[in-house]
Amino acid sequence: MTPRWMRVGVATPLLLGVWMGQMPAARANFVPYVYTPQRIELEGAGLGIAQAAGRLLRMGQATEAAKLAALTVQLLPDDPRGWLLLAEAQLRSKQLKEAGQALARAKQLDPRNPGIWFAQGSLALRDGRPKEAIGLLEQGLKLDGNNAGAYFDIGNAHIQLGQTGAALVAFEKASDLRRDFWEAINNQGLVLFEQGKTQAAIGRWRQVLSLKPDAAETTLALASGLFSQGASQRQEALALAEKALTTDPNYVLESYQKDQLWGAKLRQTTQQLLHESELKAIVDRALANANPDDNGDEG
Repeated sequence: MTPRWMRVGVATPLLLGVWMGQMPAARANFVPYVYTPQRIELEGAGLGIAQAAGRLLRMGQATEAAKLAALTVQLLPDDPRGWLLLAEAQLRSKQLKEAGQALARAKQLDPRNPGIWFAQGSLALRDGRPKEAIGLLEQGLKLDGNNAGAYFDIGNAHIQLGQTGAALVAFEKASDLRRDFWEAINNQGLVLFEQGKTQAAIGRWRQVLSLKPDAAETTLALASGLFSQGASQRQEALALAEKALTTDPNYVLESYQKDQLWGAKLRQTTQQLLHESELKAIVDRALANANPDDNGDEG
């Protein structure tokens, strides 16, 4: 039998004395001291966590970045930068509703920050609201008129609305502001091809590949553009198509091409190219490997 003094919940004066370090009787009613960090320490911790979240975001770990950014805004609830960081991480990890809430809070804190307007425009575009996106992006451009990314998003919004002329103007403005903005040049080609300006589109896509030789989208688009020119360009078109599908098999799917804002004419030409007998093996392999939903955290 366990002696009474050893049973749980029963402590002898000797054990209490040892546990409390032989405290004097006056200190027997011990009150634990809880350390409360000073504001400057909280700010330092919040900024440190924000930096860690930013590093994770740059590494493509958007979900983990969002978790850290959420801690940042708890520590620094009145700093709009933390809310912007949180929104960016949530956007990349497909938490669209949460990103919208974070951006709304950031705008309350800093309504004249153009980055917030741009981020809200990107969110509206991603959420299938192109007209709203254009309005938000244009408001941001009133505060920062030299943001190439905003013009690029405006171009994409115009494509979604079927306004190819306005889209081309926006993409050209984006690439004028940032000469190495290959995505904007690529999308100029998409618009030009739909407008029937095939040679101009081919020129844009060749320009992209001089900047970004491994761009799978541009490689396949160029292959299709060349294929539409007839037998004289066929061999180069086949070689480029094989390279593109090896790099990114998702582009074998017409649905994926449509998601990337390829127009009906380019998609139809690409399907004709991919039905060429020489490409059967690479097309079959791409179909087996395609997984458009598996884009990591960034989506």
